[in-house]
Amino acid sequence: MLKRQRIQACLGKNSYQESKCQAQIDALYECCNSFYARNGDEAKSVCCPQASLLRLKMKQRAEESSKR
Repeated sequence: MLKRQRIQACLGKNSYQESKCQAQIDALYECCNSFYARNGDEAKSVCCPQASLLRLKMKQRAEESSKR
């Protein structure tokens, strides 16, 4: 199963509560980060947010995690 499919399945199983699917979302973001590292920030993927937005999201998620 693809990472995005895992996220969709998790969200469906958990009544679309994103907080219950953090591990799957983090895995997708790490995969996207690797994609941009290999292909450059201008690369396109239907599964990944733009590189700058991805980095912002990853930073925000790291800050949220450190607060817990």
